[in-house]
Order: sequence, then C-alpha cells, then structure tokens
Amino acid sequence: MEAAAAGCDMFEEIVMAEERFHGEGYQEGYADGSHVGVVEGRRYGSLLGAKIGSEIGFYLGFALTWQCLFQKCTDEKNNKKIRALDYLIRMIQKFPYEDPTYDKLQEDLEKIRGKFKQVIKDPIRRSVHREAE
Repeated sequence: MEAAAAGCDMFEEIVMAEERFHGEGYQEGYADGSHVGVVEGRRYGSLLGAKIGSEIGFYLGFALTWQCLFQKCTDEKNNKKIRALDYLIRMIQKFPYEDPTYDKLQEDLEKIRGKFKQVIKDPIRRSVHREAE
C-alpha cells in the first residue's frame, strides 16, 4: 500500500510540476519586469524633467533679457511689457522644480507657456523691428 501511495505522490508531483513551474516563472517574470519598469521609468522621468527644466530655463532667460532691455524705456507701452515680463518671471520662480509629485505641475507649466506666448506677441516683435531700423 505504501508503494502505491509513493507512486501516487510521484505521479502527483509530475502532474503538478507544470503548475508549480508556471507559478515560479510568473513570480520571476514579475520581479524582472518590475525592476525593468523602475529603471525605464527613472530614465524617462529624468529625460522629461530635463526637457521641462530646459524649457523653463529658456523662458526665464528670455524674460530676464527683455526685462533688462525694456528698463531703459519708460513709456506706457513698455511699462505694460515690463509688468507682463515681471509676472512671467514670478510664475517661473514659483514653479516647483524639485517636487515631481506636485498635483498641478502640468497645469502650472501650461500657464507659463500661455503667459510666454502672450508676452512674445506683437508688442515685443514690433520693438525688435523698431530697434533694428
């Protein structure tokens, strides 16, 4: 009887081997996939963060340069431009560079982009053309 039970256990091990290997393979694959996902996510996050930082840096450099150029002019049109540039600079300075979990990161970035587009509209272009003439 013991021989029959031992044979049955061996048969059961063989039958259950597929299920066991499937479970072990799943666990190994899940662990490897998780690791690869973290590495890929970190790389993508770094790349995207660098792009955003470069974009924000461009806007700040642009605004500071034009702010300096307009300081020499004191007419009302230039005062409006200076106020718009000051507001853009304040928005950029308040931007949460070091908090990637900030809920409104994309929303604030879109506001900065919109303000930048507003600032570069015709008034600055006209100023550039006037100074070039």
